[in-house]
Amino acid sequence: MTGGGAILVVEDDSGMGRFLRDALSDSGHRVQLVGDGRSALRVLGTERVDLLILDLGLPDIDGMDLLRTVREWESNPLVLVVSARGQDADKVAALRAGADDYLAKPFSLQELLARVEARLRRAAPTPSQGVLVSGDLRLDVAAGQVVRRGVPVRLTPMELGVLHELWRHRGRVRTHREILAAVWGPAFTAEHTYVRTIVQRLRAKLEDDPAHPRWLTTLPGVGYIWQEVPVPAQPPR
Repeated sequence: MTGGGAILVVEDDSGMGRFLRDALSDSGHRVQLVGDGRSALRVLGTERVDLLILDLGLPDIDGMDLLRTVREWESNPLVLVVSARGQDADKVAALRAGADDYLAKPFSLQELLARVEARLRRAAPTPSQGVLVSGDLRLDVAAGQVVRRGVPVRLTPMELGVLHELWRHRGRVRTHREILAAVWGPAFTAEHTYVRTIVQRLRAKLEDDPAHPRWLTTLPGVGYIWQEVPVPAQPPR
């Protein structure tokens, strides 16, 4: 990413933290390092952060609680969780709480840098992305804004990416691999959990009844399809 991104590393292991800070700085990013959750919240509350690299095992605030708090704020950085908790259940829990990516320790520096570059590159909107309307939903992709029945809906960068990918192919099935390649990158096409979790989060935010979705329809074992929903007719006066 030209010019690098503003990255906040939250890591209580001082050696690991310095290693990440130096490696990311050498790659052209602007990096801050903090060792606890309260310090992270102070930075996030006062400065622009493009990417939060978050260790879940913090000394003062549970990393999952910190993640949920961040997702309630107006600022909406990308979040890459790095954690020694490597079970699938841990990954799913972090994704449901709002993480965009998950990297289990130990990991290689090359993999970390590749994921950071992929996240920042794919989060940047392109000028060709415009405004899409479907039923009572309005999506301004370049501005990263979704409005439902006149009320703004806050989406994470990856939620916005999946929504846009399905919406621009509306009426056509998009497989898990196609969505992953378009939103996360070709190296992530085996991470079906990412897509399933993001779709669940989108349904919770956009559907009247997430258990019986109108827009985001599942084709079991294949993928998802965005169904066009007409604007409800207004009753005669």
